[in-house]
Amino acid sequence: MAVESSKTDFPHLCTVQTRWHDNDIYGHVNNVVYYSYFDSVVNRYLIEQGGLDIHNGQVVGFVVESQCNYLKPLAYPDAITAGLRVGKLGNSSVRYELALFNQHDQLCAQGHFVHVFVDKASNKPAPIPELTRRALALLIPATP
Repeated sequence: MAVESSKTDFPHLCTVQTRWHDNDIYGHVNNVVYYSYFDSVVNRYLIEQGGLDIHNGQVVGFVVESQCNYLKPLAYPDAITAGLRVGKLGNSSVRYELALFNQHDQLCAQGHFVHVFVDKASNKPAPIPELTRRALALLIPATP
């Protein structure tokens, strides 16, 4: 995701509320917290739209790669808009692309992470469950 994005580039948008303890001593959201935002946005979507059962499901997603570019600081008490799209949907893996926008719609961070879906019992890669795959397919941007 080298090119800076706008909200219109993302099929799914949601609000993330910063928390008091997200700020570091410099008065802005600490870099590691951005990954927490990414993880929460993706997993909330998977649970609400993709049928992910985090307690009893047989297939779970493991993060195997992540990256974030920090462009502008965020700070508590800002409400952030997170954008989510799928950059690549494979048989057992998916690359999510995410962006975080401040209350003025300025792009503050963008990044990606890759989930590999695995069978919980064997810890081996497994096909993405069909309901989850359908939900993820909705996040693939239309090509012009």
